[in-house]
Amino acid sequence: MIGIMSDSHDNLDAIRKAVKIFNKEEIDVVIHAGDLISPFTALEFRKLDPELVAIYGNNDGEKEGLKAAYEEICILEDFKEISVEGWKFSIIHGSNQAIVDSLAKCGKYDVVIRGHTHKMEILNGETMIINPGEVCGYVSGQKTVVLLDTDDLSFEVIYI
Repeated sequence: MIGIMSDSHDNLDAIRKAVKIFNKEEIDVVIHAGDLISPFTALEFRKLDPELVAIYGNNDGEKEGLKAAYEEICILEDFKEISVEGWKFSIIHGSNQAIVDSLAKCGKYDVVIRGHTHKMEILNGETMIINPGEVCGYVSGQKTVVLLDTDDLSFEVIYI
């Protein structure tokens, strides 16, 4: 099982709730699709039991501070490719829709995980595209994360 989140934007209370959900479920890895924002958020992500895989988002301007704060938790980059239970994932913040579309169409990935729009959206096609929405709730008013079952890529949207 994979936990997917994005756009936490310093909302410590929402991050705590998401971490609690992921620790309660049988999650192997948590993927954060960018916009962590401040280095101090690492204090909450250190409480995660599962492994964290995270990338930078367009609002992550303090990259050196984030890199230092998260270095014991995960390696932050602009883009990542990972495999989980035989499934290939690409992780991108997604501020450029053409790149997201190209990743989905290239045939290399089973799932493209993206953020940026703050809009929860899951598209099933040859390549699944998952945008878990926003953890912060600042834009949509909804705080969401996604649980993805690695047996069959079924999913559940969790409102926090």
